[in-house]
Amino acid sequence: MSITDKFGRPLQDLRISVTDRCNFRCTYCMPKEIFGKDYPFLPKSQLLSFEEIERIAKSFVNLGVKKIRLTGGEPLLRRDLPDLISRLSAIEGLKDIGLTTNATLLEKMAEKLKEAGLKRINVSLDALDNPLFQSINDSGVSTERVLKGIEQAVQVGLEVKVNMVVKKGMNEHEIVPMAKYFKDKGITLRYIEFMDVGKTNGWDFSKVVTKKEIYEQLSQHFEMEPVDPGYIGEVAKRYRYVGTNTEVGFITSVSESFCSTCTRARIAADGKLYTCLFANKGFDFREFLRSGVTDVELADQISAIWSKRIDRYSDERTEESARNKDRIEMSYIGG
Repeated sequence: MSITDKFGRPLQDLRISVTDRCNFRCTYCMPKEIFGKDYPFLPKSQLLSFEEIERIAKSFVNLGVKKIRLTGGEPLLRRDLPDLISRLSAIEGLKDIGLTTNATLLEKMAEKLKEAGLKRINVSLDALDNPLFQSINDSGVSTERVLKGIEQAVQVGLEVKVNMVVKKGMNEHEIVPMAKYFKDKGITLRYIEFMDVGKTNGWDFSKVVTKKEIYEQLSQHFEMEPVDPGYIGEVAKRYRYVGTNTEVGFITSVSESFCSTCTRARIAADGKLYTCLFANKGFDFREFLRSGVTDVELADQISAIWSKRIDRYSDERTEESARNKDRIEMSYIGG
């Protein structure tokens, strides 16, 4: 069964946050002055259990979802995560399971994740320069630790992509060094425009480095050719380094919105369903599940929510809306 929203966009992708906790305090995501030692993260009782996540996932797959991505916070902080991946990989009809991570725990967990059925990972890395990277993550973690995690993931057979958030005045001088490094490794690098998710990251338009600006920098060093989208709803604008099979991509939520083809739903760590990354209200599936609903009632509720979906925030973004709209934090909704 396949369902569509008010604009005819199908439900194909599900992102599930398994924790709101992270061991980084990146200045554009979870600044330490807000997410300090006393910050009230969700207690275990308010997180979805693996059984609840599996049940929700099955309903979404029956309604047309082909791909699931696990996020956080930092998902590898969730205890026994390979067990959840094993449960999800056994769902009939699910074609792909991915995970987004900062890779600090990846070196020791990569093999177990692969064995559990994980297909691919996206690693967040915003600089190769170690002092700069440590100043961004504000946690003392080195680039070496992340790069070792990436190497181990490749070695065990996981498909790896690297995500770099580019923010003006922070790391735009790392655009070319990152490209050279991962081109030589044969690993896809994707540049993400600094987005106005949440209210704590001090976002404004002046800090956005656009796809056009990044592409112009890269084109001075590399010859690139465009690559057609691999599927409906693909977010990244893809290019290939000429003469290679290695790609570079751009996530252009600010400068070239892709709302018209957005096929993603998001489940936050506490079980709330959001139909847009920039939403401020969600449906509480944790309490809905715990009220004793049947699988039919669960599927009907998902269908009802998606069929009414009209989200197109990035299409409608203005300086005023970006400044004043109430939005939930990236670390909670899971990116």
